[in-house]
Amino acid sequence: MKHYSGSVTRVSTRPQRVGETGFTLVEVMVAIAILSLIMLTTVTALRTLGNTQATIERLTNRVDEVRSVSTFLRDLLESAVVGSAPQEFALGASSGSEHGHFVFGEDFIELKTTILFGERYGGSYLVRVAKEGAQLVLRWQEPPADRIVQQWADKPSRVMVENLEEFTVATRKEYAMEWSGLQSKDDLSAPALVRLRVKSAGRYWPDLILQMQR
Repeated sequence: MKHYSGSVTRVSTRPQRVGETGFTLVEVMVAIAILSLIMLTTVTALRTLGNTQATIERLTNRVDEVRSVSTFLRDLLESAVVGSAPQEFALGASSGSEHGHFVFGEDFIELKTTILFGERYGGSYLVRVAKEGAQLVLRWQEPPADRIVQQWADKPSRVMVENLEEFTVATRKEYAMEWSGLQSKDDLSAPALVRLRVKSAGRYWPDLILQMQR
């Protein structure tokens, strides 16, 4: 009887896969770092896009506000009632059937004008555009029969501009003269030009310069 000695070699029955490898810890960390950079870039881009859109909307709203208010003020002054004689543009005129009204100060302007509030509401009114606190406010009242202007505080009003910082009025009696922010009590005739200057939210609007009827 023969005995065999020596080591016994075991043959693995597990099938071997060609190119089977795993990820090392360094590779996993690099992948996570790259993914984090991608996510950070994406979030930053979305935030920038949101800020840009908000800025565009804010500028658009500002442009619309400037355009609408400027157009409204232009229509007010162009529709001013000048009366039947050159000197009847302000209080104190008495020779014509239609009397005008034009008074201004450092931060307000009053005039008689034709205004339309709606399809069935409008006509000839005394209007006042003035700086009231941090707002540009429009007020109006019907022309009094005795031509004595009533107090404005309790009259109907509408806010035209919010965050108002400056509203100044200046006139030129003649085209070649300098701008003046004062109105002479002895000369109430219609000015040749009126300049309205508005500053709101830290920025000046383009000056609104209007030619008056004379």
